[in-house]
Amino acid sequence: MQRRHFVVAAAGAVVLCVALTTAAQSTPATTPSQIKLSASPERVQVVGLPCLPGALTVGMTNTGSGALYADMELSAPRPLTLDRRVFSSWLPAAEPDQPVTVKVGVTVPRDAKPGSYAVDLNVERQRLTVPVQVLPLPLKGTGDNLLLGEQASASSTNGSFAVCGAVDGDANSDHWSTSTGWNDGTKSVFPDNYSVTLPAATSIGRVVLDTLDSAKYPAAKNGLRDFDVQAHVGGAWVTVASVRGNVAGRVTSTFSPVTADGVQIVALDSNDHGYSRIVELAAYSS
Repeated sequence: MQRRHFVVAAAGAVVLCVALTTAAQSTPATTPSQIKLSASPERVQVVGLPCLPGALTVGMTNTGSGALYADMELSAPRPLTLDRRVFSSWLPAAEPDQPVTVKVGVTVPRDAKPGSYAVDLNVERQRLTVPVQVLPLPLKGTGDNLLLGEQASASSTNGSFAVCGAVDGDANSDHWSTSTGWNDGTKSVFPDNYSVTLPAATSIGRVVLDTLDSAKYPAAKNGLRDFDVQAHVGGAWVTVASVRGNVAGRVTSTFSPVTADGVQIVALDSNDHGYSRIVELAAYSS
């Protein structure tokens, strides 16, 4: 009886060994030497404004002959903040080699000290360091755009757009939807609101709105038609200018200066009666 138990146990051990060997072959281990790390741009610039974040596209490329799974760890010192700390992905073995990438946001607080920092990318023993330059806050005195990079919010935002897209300093309608601009998310439903909050109350006497206006999408067909310009004064929104029947790409509203800590566009209709579209919104002291 003892001999029979031994034979059965030995057979079980052989089966277990075969199973483990098969599992190891079907799940290849990460081989650091066959993973190539990448980052674009090679150097990142960022400023301490909520709607002017830095961006970094990181990637892993499998240069080997077998597929594998890899975890990239991302780290950065204060005052840098990353919107992700881990990037995990299955990396197929492809010819030619194909990178698997993801976008990583890089931000700093308003009071961040300008200087040189870095983001480190690590996959086991592989490492790539990306320099990051924290820039001084832009001047916002007389003649400067007070809304540039400040915190924006909206009643809704189309999924392919970012709410910060209309305060990023890019008023070029040719860049619409690919890198700049705001579009609401409720077709043919008005009003739509787009507002920007300032860090402190300041004098505002002029607001400039760029709506969609390009050769492909002219303002007369796709731009904002009717809207109100409002300023946040003493805790309440006050209408300081009204525009009706607009067919131009850029509309400047000048009014008696008010001390406000926010600016808002209340979109009442567009020329296609579909969506509210703002490429850029700016405000000035006069």
